[in-house]
Amino acid sequence: MTTPAWPHLDGIAYGGDYNPEQWPREVWDEDVRLMREAGVTMVSIGIFSWGLLEIREGEFDFAWLDDIIALLHENGIAVDLGTPTASPPAWFFAQYPEARTVTKDGVPMGFGARGMVSHSAHEYRAAIARIAGALAERYGDHPAVVLWHIHNEYGVPVGEDFSPHSVRAWRLWLQAKYGEIAGLNAAWGTAFWGQHYEEWDHVGAPAAAPSTINPAQKLDWARFTDEMLRECFRIEKAAIRQHASQPITTNFMANQHHGVDLWAWADEVDIVSDDHYLWAADEEGEIGLAIAADLSRSVGAGKPWILMEHSTSAVNWQPRNVAKRPGEMTRNSLSHLGRGADGILFFQWRAGRSGAEKFHSAMLPHAGTESRVFREVVDLGAKLGRLAEVQGSRVEADVAVLWDFESFWAQDLEWRPSEDVSHDERIRAFYERLWRDDITVDFALPGHDLSRYRLVVVPSQYLLTAADAANLTAYVAQGGTLVVSFFSAVVDENDAVHPGGYGAVLADALGVRVEEHLPLREGHVTGIRVDDHVFAADIWQEDLVVTTADVHATYTAGPAEGRPAVTRNVHGDGVGWYISTRPDADGLRAIMREVYADAGVDVPGTPDGVETIVRRGADSDYLVAINHGTEQVSLTTTGTDLLTQADVRDTLVLAGGDVAVVRLAHTAHRGDR
Repeated sequence: MTTPAWPHLDGIAYGGDYNPEQWPREVWDEDVRLMREAGVTMVSIGIFSWGLLEIREGEFDFAWLDDIIALLHENGIAVDLGTPTASPPAWFFAQYPEARTVTKDGVPMGFGARGMVSHSAHEYRAAIARIAGALAERYGDHPAVVLWHIHNEYGVPVGEDFSPHSVRAWRLWLQAKYGEIAGLNAAWGTAFWGQHYEEWDHVGAPAAAPSTINPAQKLDWARFTDEMLRECFRIEKAAIRQHASQPITTNFMANQHHGVDLWAWADEVDIVSDDHYLWAADEEGEIGLAIAADLSRSVGAGKPWILMEHSTSAVNWQPRNVAKRPGEMTRNSLSHLGRGADGILFFQWRAGRSGAEKFHSAMLPHAGTESRVFREVVDLGAKLGRLAEVQGSRVEADVAVLWDFESFWAQDLEWRPSEDVSHDERIRAFYERLWRDDITVDFALPGHDLSRYRLVVVPSQYLLTAADAANLTAYVAQGGTLVVSFFSAVVDENDAVHPGGYGAVLADALGVRVEEHLPLREGHVTGIRVDDHVFAADIWQEDLVVTTADVHATYTAGPAEGRPAVTRNVHGDGVGWYISTRPDADGLRAIMREVYADAGVDVPGTPDGVETIVRRGADSDYLVAINHGTEQVSLTTTGTDLLTQADVRDTLVLAGGDVAVVRLAHTAHRGDR
């Protein structure tokens, strides 16, 4: 059967997780009345309800779920129906104790929190197929159900499992991948430290050991774990598809959790959905939010996606849970929408009085309907109701930033040259520069077709296969501009250093090779000279051997003093830049201005603290403008502000903290590179 690409909803979906099972029946009517007041159009239900739906193995009680779905439907509120498999019930743990997850230290994990059991246990896989199939059989034709929501945040908190179930599945997975055990020995480099294998039964999981474990083995283990979780998703999806045709999703955690490969997961879902929460320690959380939103859109090939969860105010699980200030929730929501989200949902509708998340904010907080948060929830619902025509429009970008989960897994293994080198930090640094320059980006893999981008940024690509390196080299030769940061192109898919040394696979594109890594001591700051300016740099230097590149900056101090620090290489019709250190923000800004010039990327000169994104539709384009600052700003544009219905003639005035969504008076699609 065919599946629709989007739930049957008019306009932007609005709502959140709803847990009526936590409340007396008389509260439900009040909830639905207040949902209508707030403009809620869709809620997610049933996500943690396994023990209340299948009260004993094979014995179901759907009465309460029948009632709440009917009540929601009567009030025009659509249902995203969850399968509750992220938290098996007490009877499952009691009946199948051998299915529990085991830590790398050999400790079985029990009941009482959230989190699945062993992803490889046959008992668990049979149980998730049964509950998902029973739900789909009962509600697959229900007009209220517009979306299926499998599991919850795969890999959190249960990803790795070292149980006997998992070890058996691991050996089968390895046999399927390598065929003969000689292939495994070659890939893992088992001649090192005498780790050679002759029998598959001798290959164990990378559990606790006296010293650091074979990195190629641990990299394969990460791939295996991700694949086992995806197999569980496929089991539930197949069970649902026997009875239902609505689109199916599962909620990702874009840039907050790297344990699953979202590029692979996006191929499994009908619609990408993401959970995003601000990190309280990040004083400019709007930048981290933009990263997550752009990644969610990118893994879904640019199609509209759903913000399945975010918070109205504070969360409850960080060291310091900072509340959002007036207007921040709306700015957060409109930033997600501007970056491609066609659904804006929260965790959760009504704040819970009990349990581990009782201090987590909600659409209806403990303070009730007279609270500032609830007033803002109602106001946001009204705003989103005015934006129905934006649904289905898309974001286009001229710049791509590489984001590769497998490279992250490899880089995060033990015994690297410096613990100060972080892929998260490098991505944030380059993305932040682009964000401050108001340049919209996509994320991409190094093997993707990159020809539509004027500029490709490689902040941290420690693992780069020879094939992907050839793709990047061809991109430059065909006219693209490539900028690569340090500690990239170091190893292949098996975490083995490339023949020819560090960076050798990009030597043609970059015109340099790295003779030696020169990490700096903690707190040591050096400098780089760019023309007549000296900028601070820290944590890392490299001893570069220049072949065909021009030297753009040199080191002023440190172990590489006087040596090349930043290079520019013409290759074919394009240009490859290499930055072999971590320059400060001013230094990166100066370098990127010249990179932009090579790529033909315009910097619009948007006021500081203001982000703008354009969504392009079949008939109209929409400018989403968000002022994160406190001062009034003016932007040059013409059209109609959909939030106020005011005509905008040449100048859009945005007060501090304000937002606007302007239907542009003209359609100006991007040109070819």
